[in-house]
Amino acid sequence: MKAQNGRYAATLCAVVASALLSQSAVAADWFELQGISPPKAPLFGVSGFIEPSLYLMNGTAAENRVPPINNIPRINLVAPNYNQSNTLTILRARLMLRGNLNQHISYFLGGEVGNNAFTTVRGAYTPALIDGHVTFSYIPGVRVETGIIRAPGPEDAMQGYMAYNYVVFPTAIGQLMQQSFYDSSAAYKAAAIAGNPYLVSGANTLGTNAFRYPGVQVMDWFRFGHWELAYAAMAGVYGSVAAGNQSSSPLYAARVQGSYIFGGAGPFRSDVTAYLWYQHARPDLNGQSYAMMREGVGFTYLQGYMHQWGRRLKAEYIHGTGWISAPAAFSSAANLAPVLSQTQLYPGSDNKANGYDVEAGLFLTKHIEADVRYDYYDRLPNNPQQERIFKTWALALQYHITPLTKIMAGYYFRTLSVPYQPNPAANSISSAVDNEFAMQAMISF
Repeated sequence: MKAQNGRYAATLCAVVASALLSQSAVAADWFELQGISPPKAPLFGVSGFIEPSLYLMNGTAAENRVPPINNIPRINLVAPNYNQSNTLTILRARLMLRGNLNQHISYFLGGEVGNNAFTTVRGAYTPALIDGHVTFSYIPGVRVETGIIRAPGPEDAMQGYMAYNYVVFPTAIGQLMQQSFYDSSAAYKAAAIAGNPYLVSGANTLGTNAFRYPGVQVMDWFRFGHWELAYAAMAGVYGSVAAGNQSSSPLYAARVQGSYIFGGAGPFRSDVTAYLWYQHARPDLNGQSYAMMREGVGFTYLQGYMHQWGRRLKAEYIHGTGWISAPAAFSSAANLAPVLSQTQLYPGSDNKANGYDVEAGLFLTKHIEADVRYDYYDRLPNNPQQERIFKTWALALQYHITPLTKIMAGYYFRTLSVPYQPNPAANSISSAVDNEFAMQAMISF
């Protein structure tokens, strides 16, 4: 049996690599790559990856106010534990089972055991099933996917692990799309500050969902010569997968995209793609249902992956209204008011946030890629006293050992602006923000 399973695993890896990289294969998009197995995949196959990661910051404390804080703000500490500024960790480690039950039914299961926001529930390490869905392809033009699904959304949320180009996500993605879930059965108090946000302690924080939700999705893609159109629409549950949250809060999401394909296949095909997406949820808190809307637009361009002078360009804009959260300013509650050591959750429909990122990459050789990115996030511009603006320049290098295994290194120049003056506590934090160096290896098997 072990030998047979080994042959299945080897066969699946070969098929996946062929589907991703073959220059003669039919080009694929994210919906195809994540929704179904390659046509010739076996009944059962095993694959996975591991991502050892290094993070380095100065760990500057927020000081020089009356009374002094003398604590390191969370922005200068490494997630998900926020207790160190310099950390070597296994960010993601995933084992995946994938195959075809027949020519019309595919399945995909993935278990996450890395140290990240998905596996951290109420501050405790909690490995969980991160992917688990079945896709039915009986109806031409309509593929039906059910289970734990990566919801249609922004490009950075749709990408598979092998296509990440930076260790650290843009701030707008991290705060608007990777928000933590909160225990809806707990009682929360409102803070006596502008906007009267709810204060949420770490004990009631259920981690993130890694862009996944339980639900049902219909999707498909259509090729017309060099052109491809794709769509996906999903109805699901806005609840924590890792925490086993049985929330009944609804989630609706959709994305449409059009591509012009120059050649190649998989996530590294040469093409230009433009897309629109929309998400709407109704999370519950304190016995009340609130609206949470996210929407965005963007485009990507990729030509010549792992070829000298191969290049790529991406730009994306994200807008959010309603449910907006501001992560805790500090991890420690010692000598700090709750408003500084707990998440501030702004659920009202008048709240807003928006951000964008622009990035470019160039292969200097077949294996070495240089990258640059700028990301901008404006949180709560409707609330001048609580508005915060995050700006980050990222410079990075990647060494591609194989198309699915590489080493990344990047330096992030970060600033945090506080438009409203005076705000002594916020200004103390903004003046202490560190730059960050991060390295990561993506090792596939």
